[in-house]
Amino acid sequence: MMDERSPGLVLHSPGGTRFHFDPGTLCLELLPTGGPGPYARYEILHRPSDLLEWLGQSRLGLPPGTVRISDDQLAAVRTLRDALWRLTAARASGDRTNADRTNADPADPADHAVLNRAAARPPLAPQIAPDGTAAPPLPGDGDQLASTIARDAIALFTGPHADRIRECGADDCQLLFVDTSRPGRRRWCSMERCGNRHKVRALRARREQPEE
Repeated sequence: MMDERSPGLVLHSPGGTRFHFDPGTLCLELLPTGGPGPYARYEILHRPSDLLEWLGQSRLGLPPGTVRISDDQLAAVRTLRDALWRLTAARASGDRTNADRTNADPADPADHAVLNRAAARPPLAPQIAPDGTAAPPLPGDGDQLASTIARDAIALFTGPHADRIRECGADDCQLLFVDTSRPGRRRWCSMERCGNRHKVRALRARREQPEE
């Protein structure tokens, strides 16, 4: 179901700079499309065609016509995304079952219920081509897409990388990712953006320090 491109998305900073962002898994690729509360201003999923465009850019890389999406299914995917935002943010803050372990709000059971309802439906069915490579799935719908995303999220939250879900280390960036690197030291959403900005600020600070 995946294509041969480098996984991840091309995003645009508020200043218009393009940068590559790989959150490490499919479900977290959905988060930059908008979200609850203050993230609503970033909403880009206004029509089913918007979700299809994201689908082609995601690590699934599915061509047009692979998935049929109704207005109601689009709304359901947005509801799923908002629940994922809250659950992922709670994980990134260190919360697991209650707020006593962190200053973050606890994960809401209602958000887990959204995830479980979506995952209970059949997912997109993977296919194999005659040459042995991955082929686009049989035509599916928005409910199957939501199930695929929800199952990916459940695998993340219950799997070996659950403790590596993080928020970008920049003070002005809230992008969330899972660190799948072997050393487990990823700090930035993207070295192209926040990593390089940190290096520039650190270099400037060193240059401005008075010599003893």
